[in-house]
Parts: sequence; C-alpha cells; structure tokens
Amino acid sequence: MNVKDSNGNPLADGDSVTVIKDLKVKGTSVTLKRGTMIKNIRLTDDEEEIECNAEKVKGLVLKTCFLKKA
Repeated sequence: MNVKDSNGNPLADGDSVTVIKDLKVKGTSVTLKRGTMIKNIRLTDDEEEIECNAEKVKGLVLKTCFLKKA
C-alpha cells in the first residue's frame, strides 16, 4: 500500500504528522487546530485514512489530505 500525505511524502506506521487545517471532530466539541502534532499514527486498509490518538480525543480516523509529515 502506498499512503502519502498532502505533499506527496510517504507515511508509515509510527510516523508523526501535523494537521494543516482546523478540523472539527464529529461527536465532540473539540477542534484540532492547524499545526497540531499527532504522533505514532497507524495505517488502515484505506490509503486515504490513518488512525491516531490526539491529546483530547482517542481513536481518531483522519484523512491524509489534511496532514503533512513532521
């Protein structure tokens, strides 16, 4: 599988990424601000999605088009 961030850089399990746009998290009142660092990502079966844990929210699934490799 070939998972890439918004800039075309390859992503792997355990990488750190940065959010490039403010994202509202469905089901909560939390907003992930631009520049938020997310560590230790996990790849999924879908090339456009990753699983991760943010500071306040556990078990997030994020689209790779909103992330860049840190």
